[in-house]
Amino acid sequence: MKLAILSRAPQAYSTQRLRAAALQRGHEVKVLDTLRFAIDLSGTEPDLQYRGRRLSDYDAVLPRIGNSVTYFGTAVVRQFEQMDVYTPNTANGITNSRDKLRANQILSRHNIGMPATAFVRNRADVRPAIARVGGAPVVIKLLEGTQGIGVILAPEVKVAEAIIETLHSTKQNVLIQRFVAESRGRDIRALVVGDRVVAAMRRSANGDEFRSNVHRGGSVEAVELDPAFEQAAVRSAQIMGLRVAGVDMLEGDEGPLVMEVNSSPGLEGLEAATKLDVAGAIVDFIANQVAFPEIDVRQRLSVSTGYGVAELVVHGAADLVGRTLGESGLSERDITVLTLHRGTSVIPNPRSSVVLEGEDRLLCFGRLEEMRSMIPERRRRRAKVRKLPKQPIPEG
Repeated sequence: MKLAILSRAPQAYSTQRLRAAALQRGHEVKVLDTLRFAIDLSGTEPDLQYRGRRLSDYDAVLPRIGNSVTYFGTAVVRQFEQMDVYTPNTANGITNSRDKLRANQILSRHNIGMPATAFVRNRADVRPAIARVGGAPVVIKLLEGTQGIGVILAPEVKVAEAIIETLHSTKQNVLIQRFVAESRGRDIRALVVGDRVVAAMRRSANGDEFRSNVHRGGSVEAVELDPAFEQAAVRSAQIMGLRVAGVDMLEGDEGPLVMEVNSSPGLEGLEAATKLDVAGAIVDFIANQVAFPEIDVRQRLSVSTGYGVAELVVHGAADLVGRTLGESGLSERDITVLTLHRGTSVIPNPRSSVVLEGEDRLLCFGRLEEMRSMIPERRRRRAKVRKLPKQPIPEG
C-alpha cells in the first residue's frame, strides 16, 4: 500500500508513530504538508498538485488536519475522495466534528447520550437557556476550541451571563452545557478504528482543575470499557462519518455522555497509558479497506433515476408493526432494507424473519415514489400553553 499522511507537523508524536507503523508493515508512506497542495480542476478528471508537481498515485490518505487549516485541509481530502483514493475520515466527517454545535445537532437525533446543551445568541435568551440545561454551575464552550482551550466553568448564573456576554461581544459563538458533577473531573477517551474500540483511557483532572485534558496537566490510566460505552463511542464515530476517531465521554449516572468526537486524535497519551500499538491498528485497518473499500452510498446509488436512499419509521399504529420484514411487502414495492435501527441497536442487512416493532427506523434503498407514499403526514409540534396567574378583579 502507498499511504499519504496529511500533516503540518511531521515531527509530532502521532505523525511519527503512524509513519513508523506503516514502514514496519512494509508499506510505502510519505508525510505531506497539507498546505502545499493545489487542487487542479482544469482537466477532464479531478487532480492534485503537490509542491508544483502533479501528485503521484496513492492508495490511501490519512488526514491529520489541524483546526487552523480545516477549510483548506478538508478541500484537499475531498479532492482525494473524488480521485477514488481511500480515506478513513471523509471531508464531511472532519467538518462535522470540528463544529461542536453541528456535531451535537447530528448526534442528538440518533439517541446518543450527551450533556444537556443549549445555543443562543440574544442576551435575553441566556438565562432561560441556563435554566433549561439544569442551572448553574454550567460549562461554557467555544465552538472550535481544542485541548480544553475555550472551556469555562461558570459557578453562578450571573457569572455565566457575564462570560457569555463578553464572548459574544468578541464575535465568539458558545455552547451552554450542563456541568456533569458526578464525573468528578474525569472523562474517558476511546479510540475508535472501524467498528471497534482499539484502546481506551480514563483522564483525570489535576487538583481543582475540572478539565481532564492531558494538555491541562491531567493524568491518564488504561480502562476496560463497559459495552454501553464502547457502543456509544463506535456509533458516535460512525454517525459523524469517521472511521478513525477519538470519542470523549463523561461517566454520567445513567451511562455514557458523549462530549466530543475528534477526527485527529493524539496517540501519545493513549499509547503510553495502554501500552498498545494504536498506530499499527490504524494502519492495518486502512490497508484492509484499500483491499476492499467502502463506497459512498449516496453518490453511487443516486444516479439511478427514480431510486435513492431514505429512512422510513415504523409508527406504532402502522400495519407493519408485528409483521416480519418478509411479510411487510417492502420487497414487492421495490424497497430493500439496508439497516434497521431499534433504539440504540443497529441491525445491518436484517433478515426477512425479523419482526418489526413500533419506532423502528429502516434505512432503505428503492423507488423514491413508493417510499414517499409510506411517510405519514408530518405532525406539528404542539405549542406549550403557559398558564398565567389569576389577576384580582378590580372592585367597583
